Amino acid sequence: MKRKAHLFLSASIVAVTLVGTLFIVNQVSSAAALVGKLHPFAGIAFVVICSAVLLAVFFHAFLLFRAPRSPKLPEQENSGSMGSYAAWLGSRMPVHPQHPEPNKKGRDLRWVRTNLKFLEVDALNATKQIASKNFFVGAFAQNTSYGTTTSLINIFKVIWKVYAIHYREQHFLEFIRLVRAVYIYLPLSDFKKEDIPPHIKPIIQSAFSNTLSSMLPAGNLLTPFFLNLFLAGSTNTYLTCLAGMIAIRLCQLTSEEDRKEIMQHSMFETSFMLKEIVKECNPILSGTISNAVKKAGIESLDTVQNPNSGSGIAQEIVSHLATSLKHIIRENISVQKNED
Repeated sequence: MKRKAHLFLSASIVAVTLVGTLFIVNQVSSAAALVGKLHPFAGIAFVVICSAVLLAVFFHAFLLFRAPRSPKLPEQENSGSMGSYAAWLGSRMPVHPQHPEPNKKGRDLRWVRTNLKFLEVDALNATKQIASKNFFVGAFAQNTSYGTTTSLINIFKVIWKVYAIHYREQHFLEFIRLVRAVYIYLPLSDFKKEDIPPHIKPIIQSAFSNTLSSMLPAGNLLTPFFLNLFLAGSTNTYLTCLAGMIAIRLCQLTSEEDRKEIMQHSMFETSFMLKEIVKECNPILSGTISNAVKKAGIESLDTVQNPNSGSGIAQEIVSHLATSLKHIIRENISVQKNED
């Protein structure tokens, strides 16, 4: 099946290329014939100019989509090819301003690993910054087209930030390969039910942390609503952090031994970053929702109109939150009345 798919894709590319070439040649020759009526050399000049423009387009497209050749990844740290691979890696990565030997010419493995440590700190900060934004996107815009699209864009931003930090020159095809590799490592890309619990555990732990418990006193009618927002935000943040961590590990590979530990290290580091983000974002989210509910009241929620086909993104988010909040408050009120 895979071989047939490759053959079909190759044949389709060749067919599209031939048809496109014939169309361009036909249009250029027709235009050159019209221009040639104005002056004997005008048609030739037009063909030369069109050819130069097309060659320039093809050349820049080649530079954009090509991926630089890279040596084979050494199997172990003590492999004989490690020296040449470290030199190549040192030539690709930017020199961090805080590196103790920024002008060293012979960039060995020790120099490369020192530089990678500094670059890793920058990549972690960039990942945390974007993942914090995705916490609020997941909390406020869960189950909306805006929330899904924005979360996905932010994950792409994380991978691009990590890639741009680790490589001095960026190449489109190389970035696409990195995105594909990150996607393969992410949970649910190849669903296995036994792999899900390790990913769920840090999300639940962050949402039911001591910080959250102290903000939600027992018997608060808004507790289920808060938990719903926190879990949605934590899940969104976890996936964003995990994508960033995997991208960092892939960009910092120095041997095949490291590749085997990518997922284990990424999940371990993601759990710590997730707790930090949730701890910082919980007070903001709790205060925002509490103040909004106090000012609005349940009666004002009835005035929120349901979104229609022509509604904007903001109306969709507001309607979603209002509906969830009304349902939770009224359900808790009815339970309390029955108990009384």
